[in-house]
Amino acid sequence: MSENRIESLFAQRRAAGRAALMPFLTAGYPDLETTAALLPALERAGASVCEIGLPFSDPIADGPVIASSMHEALERGVRLADVFAMVRAARKRTGMGLAAMVSWSIVHRRGARNFIEQCADCGFDGFIFPDLPLEESDEARSLARSAGLTCSLLVAPTTPPPRAAAIARACTGFVYLLARTGITGVRDEAPQIESRVTMLREATELPIACGFGIGSAEAVRAVTAHADAAIVGSAIVKRLGEFRQAPPTQRVEAVESFVRDLAAGLAPRPIPA
Repeated sequence: MSENRIESLFAQRRAAGRAALMPFLTAGYPDLETTAALLPALERAGASVCEIGLPFSDPIADGPVIASSMHEALERGVRLADVFAMVRAARKRTGMGLAAMVSWSIVHRRGARNFIEQCADCGFDGFIFPDLPLEESDEARSLARSAGLTCSLLVAPTTPPPRAAAIARACTGFVYLLARTGITGVRDEAPQIESRVTMLREATELPIACGFGIGSAEAVRAVTAHADAAIVGSAIVKRLGEFRQAPPTQRVEAVESFVRDLAAGLAPRPIPA
């Protein structure tokens, strides 16, 4: 089995003493052609791993920007088969890691083994299951491992330290640390994550990726002073929405430029001895 891209890319960034940028896109917003064009553009802009949100009628913990983008994609008739086809085609044009952000209810309803194998076959490298409790994650983690894909669960700011440590040890690829409580959406102030990152590092050697409310180079810099990666979602989807009426090329260029600015905020990381 070949080396997993997400694991390899994080190892490369760590060896180089650099943090990683992880943008989020809603698959099919404003259309699948734009999503496909954005993937290589995000890589050019400095992203290492992209989260691709699979549209869901009841998105978990997502604020109005991402929730609206998912509802619009569904209203346009975006289906999982369309997303898989788009990823398969785009995979040929990017070496970036691709992680499917997907509700476990979708996976379970479609048959976990079949769904995970389809994701692996089309070019995904891992999963983020935002609504999957640790106690119910054995099947997901086992199937992902068998398919050569990573599986990341979420650690909230309010998760008690013993439970947070157990979640971190169950993850593969990276640990997803929520920077704040509540729902997604850009905030003005930088999140305070140092103590949570320190606690998680005592439990795992996996990279720690931090998201929720990060939308500027300054916030990226503040987060990656401690974490291994900054996840940016709502700010990118919002920027995409602002250019939704623009020609497709201009739309992609606008988001690429924004992500390049975000990547400029990545803080240097200690190089392992």
